[in-house]
Amino acid sequence: MTANSDILNQIAALPGDWHGAGCLSGDVIKAIKSYSDQKPFEASLETGVGKSTLILSHCSKKHYAFAADFGGSVTRTRNSELLNAGSVIFIEGLCQKTIPAHDFPEKLDFALIDGGHGYPFPELDYYFIYPHLRPGAILAVDDIHIPTIHNMFAVLREDEMFDLDRIVGTTAFFRRTNAETFDPLGDGWWLQGYNQKYYPAPIIDETGKMVQYTSPGNKIPL
Repeated sequence: MTANSDILNQIAALPGDWHGAGCLSGDVIKAIKSYSDQKPFEASLETGVGKSTLILSHCSKKHYAFAADFGGSVTRTRNSELLNAGSVIFIEGLCQKTIPAHDFPEKLDFALIDGGHGYPFPELDYYFIYPHLRPGAILAVDDIHIPTIHNMFAVLREDEMFDLDRIVGTTAFFRRTNAETFDPLGDGWWLQGYNQKYYPAPIIDETGKMVQYTSPGNKIPL
């Protein structure tokens, strides 16, 4: 299943205020379709709905859309003539509640994190999604210009499970590698690439000075 060029162009041309919760740019919509052109999606998922839901409804045999109706986003998407409704399963409600309760019946070929943007909500989305990405799957993270989301982007960029494929505007596209899935019920922080590269992190201590801890009880000024 794939969107033809006419449908793609119509979706990409929808205005940025198509609904009140904010929308992806036309370039990001075209990037999503380009991945399905490489290999059609059997199953996909997103947090937040809108123009991405429209294009994914044509690019995926089964698409899961998790979102609350902020800004009329769900209502506008459901009622759009550009939606291929037969391929979309809407799971309405706050993603912080709906994703942990969801039973994932199959591995995912594509996932977009674009739900709640306040900290730590994008991280919660990621936590419950990443174990279900098959090797070669695409993980898209929107709004990486927001500092807290950029922090997650920086961590993923150093993670052996992902290769950064490209950045379109403020949306990053990662490709899942063949690396073993990081145990979601374990720890192993010292094995993760970001921590290996940047440990120990400098901090501002109680006096306002920048210091670095070489051990829990030993700090050096920077």
